[in-house]
Amino acid sequence: MNKAITEALVLMPPAFAEGLDVWSSGNGTPGSDTYDGAVNAALVAADQDFGGCLELQKTDITQQLRYMGQTPLIPGCYLQIRVRVKALSGALPTVRIAGWPGGSGGHVAGLTETAAAVTLTTYGQVVELSAIVGTGARGGVDMVWGMAAQYGYFGIDLTGANGGVVRVDDIEIADVTGVFLRDMLSQVDVRDYGALGDGVSDDSAAFAAADADADGRRVFVPAGSYFLAESVTLDAEVAFEGTVTMPDDKMLLLTKSFDLPHYIAAFDDEELAFKKAFQALLNNADHESLDMGGRKVTVTGPIDMQAAVPNKSSYSTRRVVRNGQLEASAGAAWDTDVVTSQATYSVSDSKTLSNVTNVANVPVGALVGGTGVGREVYVTDKRVGAQEITLSRPLYDAVGTQNFTFRDFKYMLDFSGFSNLSKFALSDVEVQCEGLCSGIRLAVTGTAFQLRDCFVSRPRDRGVTSIGTGCQGMLIDRCQFLSDENAGDVADRSSIALNANANDVKLRNNRAEKFRHFAVLAGSNNVVTGNHFFQGDGVSGGVRTGGLVLTASYSSSTITSNYVDNCFIEWTNEHDSKPDFVSGFSFSALSIADNIFLSGDVAPWFSYVVIKPHGTGNFLNGVNVTGNMFRSINGTIDRAERVDTSFADLDYARFKNVTFAGNTYHAVTYQVMNPLRVRHSEGSAAASWTIEAGGELPFGGRARGVDGIVTLDPVKTGGGATVHDLPYVMLEQGSNGDKVKLVWSEAVKGEVALSLRIDT
Repeated sequence: MNKAITEALVLMPPAFAEGLDVWSSGNGTPGSDTYDGAVNAALVAADQDFGGCLELQKTDITQQLRYMGQTPLIPGCYLQIRVRVKALSGALPTVRIAGWPGGSGGHVAGLTETAAAVTLTTYGQVVELSAIVGTGARGGVDMVWGMAAQYGYFGIDLTGANGGVVRVDDIEIADVTGVFLRDMLSQVDVRDYGALGDGVSDDSAAFAAADADADGRRVFVPAGSYFLAESVTLDAEVAFEGTVTMPDDKMLLLTKSFDLPHYIAAFDDEELAFKKAFQALLNNADHESLDMGGRKVTVTGPIDMQAAVPNKSSYSTRRVVRNGQLEASAGAAWDTDVVTSQATYSVSDSKTLSNVTNVANVPVGALVGGTGVGREVYVTDKRVGAQEITLSRPLYDAVGTQNFTFRDFKYMLDFSGFSNLSKFALSDVEVQCEGLCSGIRLAVTGTAFQLRDCFVSRPRDRGVTSIGTGCQGMLIDRCQFLSDENAGDVADRSSIALNANANDVKLRNNRAEKFRHFAVLAGSNNVVTGNHFFQGDGVSGGVRTGGLVLTASYSSSTITSNYVDNCFIEWTNEHDSKPDFVSGFSFSALSIADNIFLSGDVAPWFSYVVIKPHGTGNFLNGVNVTGNMFRSINGTIDRAERVDTSFADLDYARFKNVTFAGNTYHAVTYQVMNPLRVRHSEGSAAASWTIEAGGELPFGGRARGVDGIVTLDPVKTGGGATVHDLPYVMLEQGSNGDKVKLVWSEAVKGEVALSLRIDT
């Protein structure tokens, strides 16, 4: 590149022989004195070393010689000023190349205006001096003038003792930009636009200027530390050899080079780079996703995702982070904070704890523990002045005053600082917790958070946590949740893969291994399909925990085509503040269909579908359990289903619309159905036949209905006469109500088939 050639810029000053009226004895500006007619200056037509030249006697403390033509300075263009001098007589002076920088407002102060000086030591010896001037602080540039200087007046200074006489050859100015180009690459260097890279000076304007001038070329950031005091947007592609620093609230937007590897190159810190790239993702309309480029980022402490974007407290435009790994590094930053406070609970304000002592120290997002507190209840808000805490779910039996424990788990990706975050996704990302921390904490509110094709590996306490309703419509697809408690027995495990409080959650085709629970879902209208979750251990006759826990009595959910392995589906109403049934639907609207249920080495009382009611009067209403495969290996279990009466029992007299049919059983003693087909043979004539369900009515239900009675051979009296009368039925007989009586008009014997029901 040479501007004198490519843009026909006139850089070379005229020869002295063309006249001294354009050569100033001052700074070169218009109106300054010239050497035309000066007594201490004369033209020499034929010097043996120089040919035509200027002979000059030093008479001032600093004898200046400046070409009065404005030599233009262009960003990225570097000029070399060359001159040859020799001493003739008198005192030997010191010589240096010098210039006067000018801009739109005149003289530009604060710049270096002289190059290194050389002292003449021998008369008649030709000494050559050169200096380079330009906008950028490149190596070899003597006078760095930045972007403010638009032109210069160049020449030499003579300093030292007066009286000496020197001869000066014609001064040359040439474009030497090519010296600084790297194999003629199509790029602009931020140093050419005034960037210093000293880590202190604000290089924001230089970066912006380089980007504005790139015009399809790449912006190059050479070695150095560049401080950007303001937000900078680079619309050109960029290559970082040096690094940048900037305040937390300022943004670096790399619109053409938007991926994590470029941010790592820019900040030379993986964790900081991830935060700044996420900040840019939420502030750049040109990109819907951040590609991590397959990079692994070592994380030393919880990443407050909202704090990384201080100008956003909520966000609802689709954004995705994809293709990388986040790995926790050991340190005290992951330690769980535990606070114990006394508080009061009332069902009249079912999501509030009042009169909370030490409320200021209770973290928002902490897990709440205490008597009568259900699983996965979190602090969603606090009001210090009012001494109140807002809970994610009501408490089932905590009325009064007691001590509550608040555990603030530390999450690698913590979105809880956002008041709302919607349509955000992680795709093909592994959150590698290393047993040090939890995985992901969602915003307080939001919709359609998505996790797809991700791994949440070895979370210490929780994989994905919803502390509020940020899980509304959450989609978790094709993910793996790998426990850190693999080696522990089931009873000793405490970690949970995920929870949700809001409705419309979709869990599809995931795999989770050896957590205490795979998922705790407190909302309704959920779809759980194609998942494999297992929680076994090596203990013979061991206990198991709920793999999928539903805590809304009105579920309106489907659980279909899952592999439920060494765990069970638990359905409870522990998040009801008034668990006694008064009105509504009670335990209703749940379909469990076409799943594989498998267990091995479990206690005989283990079951695959467990209902655990709190409060009185609850019942089943619209429940479908069909087409499932129940199998126990290494031991037989009693039942596939049961009611856990640890807190309360169901009201069996109110069951409605329950279907339990088309299932297969292997090594299960009681193979339940509803309606249940029963064959009964009465060998001796009797007017009343007692028919038992044999323990095969589901959930310990009562025989509340008979759909049909069919005689399988002639019903006869004791004397052998055939009776064609139909009996009437007496329901809910026996101490458990699971028997019926057929009452005939006279004593008869024979065989019948019945269809018994537990519901109406």
